Amino acid sequence: MFDWLRAFARWLEVYVIGMPLYFAAPAMILIGALDSSLLSLPEINDYLVVGRCIKNPSAVIYFPLLAAAGSVLGCLLLYSIMRRGGQTVLRKRFSLNSIRKVEKAYARFGFLAIAIPAILPPPLPFKIFVATAGTLEYPRWKFLLTVMLARSFRYYVEGILAVFYGRRVLTFARDNGLVIASVVAALVLIGLIIYIFINRKRVPEKPEEEGTDADGFMDEEGTL
Repeated sequence: MFDWLRAFARWLEVYVIGMPLYFAAPAMILIGALDSSLLSLPEINDYLVVGRCIKNPSAVIYFPLLAAAGSVLGCLLLYSIMRRGGQTVLRKRFSLNSIRKVEKAYARFGFLAIAIPAILPPPLPFKIFVATAGTLEYPRWKFLLTVMLARSFRYYVEGILAVFYGRRVLTFARDNGLVIASVVAALVLIGLIIYIFINRKRVPEKPEEEGTDADGFMDEEGTL
């Protein structure tokens, strides 16, 4: 059933990695947009970034940015569709239980609810977070900025590691996706606990009432 998809992925891997930049750049943006919107091409963006950086190490400077830009365009398309279609469209594509979990994640963690899934590799789902952001009418500029930064971070890290360690980077990410997700989630939770603890320690001082000194007596303009 998925033989055509595997063949297509192999074709993309060979030609996008080997093509001159003036062909590879728009192809990478298009592939990233399709993968993040209407068509799923699992990990193909990661493979293309890693493969290109292995073949041409200088590509690590710019090629991850192309993949991130394509992903942002695809996310914007899905976000816009869901924002117009609302909950009806969302419930046709995802289970009600999954939708509620994602909505709770947005309510509790804000932009981290889209940033973390954008960084982490499969099997963590990503499109449901994009779709839910649209139905919740999450601010468009904040959504796009978060996706761009998160995806750029992911692809740049993969590209840099690929220059030094090759395709073992993708194998590790694919085989240990849940472990990576758990570690990141734990780090985020620790950071939130520290943030809440520090804010609670900062108790604002009450301003002194006008007309009294620190001992509670009236100042020189008072009667006492």
